[in-house]
Amino acid sequence: MAATLAYFRWAFGFTAAGLLLAFGLGWSYAGNIGGGLEFLLIGSVLAVLEISLSFDNAIVNANKLQHMSEVWQRRFLTWGIIIAVFGMRIVFPLLIVVVAAHLGPWEALHLAATRPDEYARIIGEAHIGIAAFGGSFLMMVALNYFFDDAKEVHWIAMLERQMARFASVRGLEIALVLAVMLGFSQMLPEEKLGVFLLAGLSGLLTFLAVEVVGHLLDASDEATDLAAKGGLGAFLYLEVLDASFSFDGVIGAFALTQNLFLIAIGLGIGAMYVRSMTIMLVERKTLAEFRYLEHGAFWSILILSVIMFSQTMFHIPEAITGLLGAGVIGLSLWSSLKYRRIAA
Repeated sequence: MAATLAYFRWAFGFTAAGLLLAFGLGWSYAGNIGGGLEFLLIGSVLAVLEISLSFDNAIVNANKLQHMSEVWQRRFLTWGIIIAVFGMRIVFPLLIVVVAAHLGPWEALHLAATRPDEYARIIGEAHIGIAAFGGSFLMMVALNYFFDDAKEVHWIAMLERQMARFASVRGLEIALVLAVMLGFSQMLPEEKLGVFLLAGLSGLLTFLAVEVVGHLLDASDEATDLAAKGGLGAFLYLEVLDASFSFDGVIGAFALTQNLFLIAIGLGIGAMYVRSMTIMLVERKTLAEFRYLEHGAFWSILILSVIMFSQTMFHIPEAITGLLGAGVIGLSLWSSLKYRRIAA
């Protein structure tokens, strides 16, 4: 046990510093301990969600790193994590805000740091677009996981077996997302309808584009061999894969909070655990054995997608959203541990 925990010592230290920073950030905005505790909770949930979504990332990283030299392994685990944290977890959320709110990058960053009320107002005006984009993207992520006829392990068996059964129906996930969008569009005022539909369709197309890139990488034997053998090629290949894995976590963060700095803290904590898990998997040549944790993460994503669509019409407190996501992931972890005890 102690040997396993030793792999996570840096992640634990980063977690303590990050959560302390999240508490201080909430206190500075709200001026009271309640605001600090709310930010602490949201930051914790963001970290847990990112960790849960990144098990696949850690496994893929470990498999590729086994074929790399020690020098390039160290470079990926140092420079690679910097790119992952500051690139996908800080710069990318900022770009989402820039596009959604029609601001310059420095202007958006300056507003977030010095004029949080004005920043929140601008984001509030752009929230329908962000929520619709994130809702459609996240719903596709979740449905694509459950509508899989090769999926043999089921957590909520009654539902998941039926979803896997209909996986052979081509385009069913897309049809379901479009149907949900159509349903919500009927309840929105006409002046918001265009933004909602444009953003929702953009989220759907973005998911499909990410899927195409993933299939091209998987299908290219030449690219795979280059990634396995070449140092720089492997490094770049893994960074692309990390960006793909991180995208849904970044989008999902906006269902919990619109605070750019809190998103960076929560997802940054998660990225550190990905690094620690990757090192452990490479050195010990073992894989994580939590049978239902991935299921819980994707059910949480599905819940977040519905919440994001709902937020185009009314506000849902971030604490409720966070507790729902953490509760589902916690239940899946408990089920995984229970299964391991019974199987043993």
